[in-house]
Amino acid sequence: MEPLELRRAVEAGRATASDAGLQADDVVVIHNSDRVALRLVPCDVLARVAPVGHLADSEFEVAVALRLAEVGAPVAELDPRVEPGVFLRDAFAVSLWTYYEPVEPEIAPAAYADAFLRHHAALRRIDLDAPRLTDRVAAALAEVNDPGKSPELPASDREFLRSTLGGLSAAIGTGNAGDQLLHGEPHPGNLLNTRRGPLFVDLATCCRGPVEFDLAHAPEEVAQHYAGADHGLIQRCRALNWAMFSAWRWRQADRMPDRAHWRVAGLNHVREALDRCGPG
Repeated sequence: MEPLELRRAVEAGRATASDAGLQADDVVVIHNSDRVALRLVPCDVLARVAPVGHLADSEFEVAVALRLAEVGAPVAELDPRVEPGVFLRDAFAVSLWTYYEPVEPEIAPAAYADAFLRHHAALRRIDLDAPRLTDRVAAALAEVNDPGKSPELPASDREFLRSTLGGLSAAIGTGNAGDQLLHGEPHPGNLLNTRRGPLFVDLATCCRGPVEFDLAHAPEEVAQHYAGADHGLIQRCRALNWAMFSAWRWRQADRMPDRAHWRVAGLNHVREALDRCGPG
């Protein structure tokens, strides 16, 4: 968020906690992109604050968190002192979560894989209306196919992303017997190492697809500890993930920090990932 909007978001998060009876004298910005994550002290709450246009995503994330907490999934939980839900404040959607003090900076591959196995098992135990992976690919393709939404994307790169997204989506497919609910974006930044063990956060990306799509977001060593994983499919999913990432970076409305760098780097990562997929 830009500085003015960020100040408003910080105040919305602080005021929401105060209205809920929590003492929020100070705010630390932990993450700032299209949504922000704030640590409120001394009440030790993590406030996730998004523009009201993301209200549906925030509500979906809360619903996913509640369902997964019921089945013991390794996920961050909402703050138990506050009625669960999303609160509207000054054109922002605010949700209040438990703050977990981080411990070791890195999670060992075996522990990462174990968190995946437990999380995927928990996801199989809940019934949730979530989009399919192909729906997310279609949304990325819509951005690439519309020059009005991505006017700065060069023609050659536009065609490259179009063919890559379409080809990999068809090759990976969905609706297969092995498809299930997934986290959707379980990269290392979305798996916290806490005193309770590794916990997944940012649950709004939940979708349906093969577990290999989740594994493709993790360091490569993690898949070696996940029994039954299709390593060729992981490589294709990794290329698809980078292609979608690149599509978002070329949106005119994208607000990711250092976007110019990631536009170039994202395309390079797509090409590298495709090279590793090999023929076909």
